[in-house]
Amino acid sequence: MATLVLLIGGLATGCAASSSPQAASQSPSTSVAASSPSSATSSATPTESIPAAPAPAASTVAPPAAPAAPAKAAAPAPAKAAKPAPVAPAGSPATSVYPTHTNIISTTFWVGEIFNASLADGSQVCSTYSSQWAFQHTGVNLGTTPASASGCPGSIYGGCDGVSSGTGSNFTCSTEARDASNGYFPKNQPQPKENPFYLDLPYDDVNDTVAFQQRCTVIPWAAADNAATGVDHCKDPNYSYMKNHWVKLTGPNGNVCYGQIQDAGPSSGTAYHDAGYVFGSQNLRPANTDFSTDATQGAGMDVSPALNGCLGFAELNGSGDHVSWSFVDRANVPAGPWLKVQTTSGVS
Repeated sequence: MATLVLLIGGLATGCAASSSPQAASQSPSTSVAASSPSSATSSATPTESIPAAPAPAASTVAPPAAPAAPAKAAAPAPAKAAKPAPVAPAGSPATSVYPTHTNIISTTFWVGEIFNASLADGSQVCSTYSSQWAFQHTGVNLGTTPASASGCPGSIYGGCDGVSSGTGSNFTCSTEARDASNGYFPKNQPQPKENPFYLDLPYDDVNDTVAFQQRCTVIPWAAADNAATGVDHCKDPNYSYMKNHWVKLTGPNGNVCYGQIQDAGPSSGTAYHDAGYVFGSQNLRPANTDFSTDATQGAGMDVSPALNGCLGFAELNGSGDHVSWSFVDRANVPAGPWLKVQTTSGVS
């Protein structure tokens, strides 16, 4: 599971008591929302090996498609529209220039989830890159977490990428099964304002001091990103090279699906700078050792409910599903439901 922090007092207690995840099967993601690296979760020297960054791709942004040329002759009267078919993964799998990580344990997390209200990173109301993640993703506002809260202070709560109920201290947000009938989009919420195909990896390039210092030497696309934007963001604490980047995943059902990074995790400690696993070419296991029923490794990522369904996970909220994954540039992401709503928001 994943990320950031939520509420104090009655709100935190109510959410923690009624939320569906169990601590043994979930993985908190970092939730130090969009702050300077001086408030990072860790400054310890990493123990994992740090790979040299591969040559950056020419661009991480796909050029806009050219508009279709208008027809020269009037088209015949249109036939009656057919009922749309279920939306399933589409397009040929992208060819990635990045290393593939195989047989990695993934858990599931979701916007609005309360994993453990007593943990600094136990809530998905905020993320490490957005102090208002739930509100940005859903547009739902049921109130604001008090400034004195132990988790996500000042964040708007009420947004839920799943099934929500209650208000105030009785508000809960649980996950739900997703399927191809509507492109794996939510069944109990309005259409999300940001991509429901999201995930996290244990590398927080904004709030973890070690990761922030290393990021332009280990993140393979950092140089290309700087070139594309015309700005060197290496020392900019308000800019993330990780947020919104695309990942290609192959699931237990053999489907190839795609998602965007929106948080950091999982971690069994406070270190979110596992560069050896995240960027390395040696197919290393994650430094994290928790949140997994596989005795050989801890969880190496969390995926959203949409990806859970698309990839064919055996459990809605488990810790035993394996995936293979690699980074992929936006230009190489094929057509599919993951492109219906794309996230472009930055650190906030």
